[in-house]
Amino acid sequence: MTPDFRPNPEAHLPSAAPATPTNGAGQLPTAEQPSPKTSKLGAATLKFPVVAMGGSAGSLEAFERFFGAMPTTSGMAFVVVMHLLPNHDGDLAGVLQRYTDMPVVEVADGMQVQPNTVYVIPPNWDLSLLHGTLLLLPPTQAPALRQPIDFFLQSLAKDAREQAICVIFSGLGSDGSTGLKLVMENYGMVMVQEPKTALYDSMPRAALATEFVDFVLPPEQMPAKLLDYVERPLLARPSRGDVYDEPTTMPAHALQKIFLLIRAQTGHDFSFYKRNTVFRRIERRMNAHQIKEFGHYVRYLQENPQEVESLFKELLIGVTKFFRDSDAFESLKVHLRTLVQARESGSTIRVWAPGCSTGEEAYSLAMTLLECLDEVDPSRHLKIQLFATDISPEGVSFARQGLYSNNITADVNPERLQRFFYKENDHYQIRKEVRDLVVFALHNIHKDAPFTKLDLLCCRNLLIYLSAELQKSLLPVFHYSLNPGGLLFLGPSENITGSQDLFQPLDLKWKISRRNDSPTAFPRLTNFPFALAPHPTLAPAPPALMSSATSTRRQGGAFASLVQTVLLRTYAPPAVVVNPKGEILYIHGRTGRYLEPAPGLSGMNLFEMAREDLAYELSAAVHRAAETHEEVTVDNARLQTDSGQQLVRLTIKPLDEPSTLSGLLLVVFEEQPTPRRMRKAGRPGPDLTRDEVVANLEKELQYTKYRLQTSLEEMESSLEEMKSINEELQSANEELQSTNEEAMTNKEEMQSLNEELMTLNMQYMVKTEQLSESANDMKNLLDATEIAIIFLDNSMTIKRFTPPVERIIPLVPTDVGRPLMHFASNLRYEHLLRDVRQVLERLTSVSTNIQTVSGEWYTMRILPYRTLDNYISGAVITFTDVTGMKVLENQLQEAARLAESVVETVREPLLVLDGDLRVVTASPSFLQAFRLTAPEVQGQPLASLSNGAWDNPGLERHLQALLAPAILTETATEAAFDSYVLEAQFPELGRRRLVLYGRAILRGGHQTNRLLLGIETLEVVA
Repeated sequence: MTPDFRPNPEAHLPSAAPATPTNGAGQLPTAEQPSPKTSKLGAATLKFPVVAMGGSAGSLEAFERFFGAMPTTSGMAFVVVMHLLPNHDGDLAGVLQRYTDMPVVEVADGMQVQPNTVYVIPPNWDLSLLHGTLLLLPPTQAPALRQPIDFFLQSLAKDAREQAICVIFSGLGSDGSTGLKLVMENYGMVMVQEPKTALYDSMPRAALATEFVDFVLPPEQMPAKLLDYVERPLLARPSRGDVYDEPTTMPAHALQKIFLLIRAQTGHDFSFYKRNTVFRRIERRMNAHQIKEFGHYVRYLQENPQEVESLFKELLIGVTKFFRDSDAFESLKVHLRTLVQARESGSTIRVWAPGCSTGEEAYSLAMTLLECLDEVDPSRHLKIQLFATDISPEGVSFARQGLYSNNITADVNPERLQRFFYKENDHYQIRKEVRDLVVFALHNIHKDAPFTKLDLLCCRNLLIYLSAELQKSLLPVFHYSLNPGGLLFLGPSENITGSQDLFQPLDLKWKISRRNDSPTAFPRLTNFPFALAPHPTLAPAPPALMSSATSTRRQGGAFASLVQTVLLRTYAPPAVVVNPKGEILYIHGRTGRYLEPAPGLSGMNLFEMAREDLAYELSAAVHRAAETHEEVTVDNARLQTDSGQQLVRLTIKPLDEPSTLSGLLLVVFEEQPTPRRMRKAGRPGPDLTRDEVVANLEKELQYTKYRLQTSLEEMESSLEEMKSINEELQSANEELQSTNEEAMTNKEEMQSLNEELMTLNMQYMVKTEQLSESANDMKNLLDATEIAIIFLDNSMTIKRFTPPVERIIPLVPTDVGRPLMHFASNLRYEHLLRDVRQVLERLTSVSTNIQTVSGEWYTMRILPYRTLDNYISGAVITFTDVTGMKVLENQLQEAARLAESVVETVREPLLVLDGDLRVVTASPSFLQAFRLTAPEVQGQPLASLSNGAWDNPGLERHLQALLAPAILTETATEAAFDSYVLEAQFPELGRRRLVLYGRAILRGGHQTNRLLLGIETLEVVA
C-alpha cells in the first residue's frame, strides 16, 4: 500500500509454522511479531544471502548458464522454485546437478538452509521459509491458479530481509511479480533475466513492468553481479541497529540536498519520513551504482535527472494486494454492518483511502462495502463514494484501468472473482459497477487538504514510515475528516498513540477505531497545511524595523520575486482568469465583493458566481472580448453593497502571451469614485423616472438582440457542423458495418482454423503416444539384447548408451553429451577412435574381434547412424560378447591337435575318415605299410587308395552303418565293427589279407561325423 510513501509495513513473521495456510488464498497467515532481531523464538536472522530462483518454461537452459558461471564457494544458498506438474516424476535435482559441483538436494520438510547448497522444490508442494528452515505446505489452489514463486518470495522477504535476493528467469505467466515487491520492500535485491535471452519472456517482462528491478542481465552474467553485490557493498556497509547514526554515516546536509533535488524535480518533500527508512532506500540505489559516499551520490543525482526519478520510485514502492490481511477485512465488515444499518435509505457512504498505490486495497474496500450492503439489506439503495488517492501518477493511472494479472487468484476467492471481475486474455478486469464507485486522484496527504464528512478512512501501512511529528499532525486531521461514529482503519503495525482522546479502539489486533464525538482542539489542526494549490503561497512577513543588514542592496531573482508579490498583493486590483466559457482558472485578490459561490453543485463559473448587478455587464463584455479579441471596458457598472451602491469598472483583456495563457481572458474589477448621494442610496426602487426606465429597457433590449443574433449565428454554425459530423458518422457507421462483416468472416475463419488446429492437435497426441510406445519398445529391446551399444553424433559426442557398456567403457548417465575421446576403455585395442572417424568419413562399417584387459572377447561393429530420411547423423558402436564361442573354439582346436597327436603316436595302421568316407588323417604306420605318402592320401576317397584296392562294398556298408544319425550308446552295435576280412591286390605289395575294425568317433554320446578304421593283422596270401 502507498500514499505519499509506499513501502509496506515491517515484515511480520508467523508465530508458528502451520500445517496448512489459514486463509483461502494459499498464503501464509501473518500475525503480529517482533522483528527477527527480537523474535520471541530467539531465532537470529540469516547471516548469508538466500537466492530465490524462479522459473517456468525454458528456465532449465537459463539455470545451466547461471550455474555454469557460479563458483561453488559463493557463500550463498540457492532455492530453485519452478512450476512443476503434480505428477511430475522428473529428477529436477539430478538435472541441475549436471550443471554445478555444489550439492543439489530436493527440499524435505524442516530442512535447514545452508550456504553453498542448491535446494529444489518438490512437485505438488508450496515452499516457505521460517527462521532459516524450509517448510513444505500442501497447496490450496488448483494447479492452474497456483503461484509457487510468489508464495515463497513472501516468506523469504520476511525471514531473510536484506539478505533476500530474487532472480526471475524464463517462464510463462506473471508469477513472481508480486513477491519481488515484498523482497524490495524488505531491502532485498531483485534481478531479472534479459527478456531477449529468455525462451519465454512473459515472466521477465511481468517483473520488469513492476519497475522494482535492480539488474537486468543474461543468465551467464548474473553470478558476477551477484558476487559483486553481496561481497563489496556488504563489507562497505556499516553495522546499524534500528536507527541510523546520521552524523557518522552521512555528511552534513547531504540528506537535505537529496530531499531538495527530489522536491525540485517531482514537487514532493520526503523530509517528513523516517530517516532510517529513507537511508535504506538511498543505500539501495547507491549499492546498485556501486557508490559508497553519500556526497558522491548527491553529485550523481545532480548530473543524472533520471536517477532522481528512480530514487523517487524507490521511495514509493507499492507493495499491495487484494484483501491484504484477509482477517482484518472480515473484522472491518463486522463493524461496517453496524454503520450501514444506521444509515438512512438513499444516503451516501463516503470512504477515503489515501495511499492507494495501484488500487488493489481501494477495490478491496469497494467489494467489502458491496458485500456488506447485500448482507444487511439490498433494498435500501445506499450509495458508495470512495476516494482513492496517491502521489504517484503511474500508480493512479494503473489503478484507474482496473486491469490486473492472473496471479490475483491467490488473493481473491473464486466467488469474488466471478462477481467483481471478468477474464480478459491473461488478465482480470474489475467490473464497471465496482470501478464507478472509486474516484482516483493525485493527492499528497501531508500537503493537500483532506477529504471530509467520511464514514470510513482506510490508511494502512503508511504512518509507520512517517516521522512522529507528522503522525501527531495527521491523526487530528483524520478525526476532523470523519463523521461522528466514523471508522479509522490502520495497518497492523500502526497505532493512535497520542490521540487516544480522539478515537475509541474497536479491534486492537487489526487497528480499527471509531471517531469520538469530542471536538478537535483548534491548535492541533492549525499545524497541518490545508493547501489547495500544489505549493502554498508565502504568508506576508510581519512588519519590522529596517536594520543595516536588511537595507543593503540585494541581488538575485528571489528578492525581486518577493517584492513583486508584495506589490501585486497591495496595489493590483482583484481579477480572475477565465476561458471563453466563463470557467474560472485563477483568482487574484479579494473578489468576494463581485463574485459569490453559486448554490447547488455548480462549478467555478464566472457567469454563475457574478453578483446579480454585474451579471449582465460581465456576460456581455466577456462575449464581446472573446469574439473581437480586443480589450473591452465597461465603466460605471453599479454594484449594490451593504453600505450602498458602488460604481465599478470592468476590464476584460484577451491574453496572448505567454503561449500557455493564449486564448484566456483576464477580468479585472476596479472601484470607481462614486458620488456621495449614490453611495448612500439603497437599491433603486420602483420610483424611477420614465426616462430612466426607458433607457434601462432599451439597453437591455439591445443586449438581448445582440445575444439573440449571436446565438442564431452560433446555432447555424453548429447546425452546419452537426450536418458535417452526421455525414462523417454515417461514413464511419458504414465502415464499422464493413469492419463488422470482415470481423464475422474472420471469426468464421478462426473457428475453422481452430477446428483444424484441434484435429492437428489430436493427430499430434496420437503421434506422441505412438512415439512413446516406440520409445518404450526400443528401450525394452535394447535391454533385452544385453548388447553394449553406444550412439554417437557426428562430432563423436555420446547421445545414448545401454547399461552393458559399463563393462567396456566406464560411463554413467551424466556422461551423455560428453565426447567419447574423454573416456578410457578396458579394451586391448588402440584404434577405436580411428575406426569411428573412418566410419563417419567413408560411411562404411567396421567389424573386428577384440579382447578386454580382463580376458573377455567381444565382436565390435561400427555402423553409420542413418535416420528414417536416410541422413547420416553419427555412428553406432555395438559390442557382442563372444567369450563362450572363443573358449569353445580353443577347446575344439586343442582336441583336434590332441587327436592328431594320438593318431601319429599309435603303432597300428589307422585311418580317420569323414562323413563322405574321405581320408582326414593317416597314421605313419599306415603310410609305411602301404608305401604311400601323406599328400597322396589326405582328402582322398577311401575307395581310390592303392588303385582301388580299398573299394569293397561290404566294407563300405559297415562304414555307412557307423554314420547312422541316431544317438548311440556304449552298447550299441552300430558304433563299431570288428574282424572284417578284406583281401585285395595292393600295388608293390601283392595280394594281402587284412583283418579290419571300425569305430564311430563320439563326443558326449553324439556323433562327430568322423570314423576310425584300423588294421588288426596284415598277412600275405600265397
